[in-house]
Amino acid sequence: MPRKCDVTGKGTRSGNNVSHSHIKTRRKFKANVHKKRIYLEEEKRWITLNVSTRALRTMEKNGVSSVLKGLL
Repeated sequence: MPRKCDVTGKGTRSGNNVSHSHIKTRRKFKANVHKKRIYLEEEKRWITLNVSTRALRTMEKNGVSSVLKGLL
């Protein structure tokens, strides 16, 4: 499973670990992505998506159909 959100497109980003002595080493910032089954009321079916927690909060606030309108 790739660490990429199907709705927002968020994925893995890279950056630096910075130690106390200010030595920089490369690291990865992984997206907080979960596999979720979401019910589409207007189509009467379930879909499975890799969704970030931010996208889940947006779906809860604005509704699933309005968030997924451009995706499906």
